[in-house]
Amino acid sequence: MDGEIKDDRIELRRTEDEKRPLLQRLKRIEGQVRGLQNMIAEDRYCLDEVQQINAMTAALREVALLIISQHVSCGIHIAVEDDHRELAVEDVMRVLRSAMRPGG
Repeated sequence: MDGEIKDDRIELRRTEDEKRPLLQRLKRIEGQVRGLQNMIAEDRYCLDEVQQINAMTAALREVALLIISQHVSCGIHIAVEDDHRELAVEDVMRVLRSAMRPGG
């Protein structure tokens, strides 16, 4: 993974191998959303629908964690290798603060 500081933000440049797990997870979530739509259309039991929503929420959290992991990894690399140490650390902290807010 590669990245650089632009303005005051880290811009990631992911390889296809780094994008693949994110896109696979998102496609799986997309299928879960379609499944939930069908459940609602079929008037399925409320608990089944809520469980599907919980599964989608957990899956989205995992995508967020992968994205954060990539961002932090790139930020550490920039902080160690670059003249933009302070900006890289500030941006990593901004992303972590956002992720830690209730509701993500």
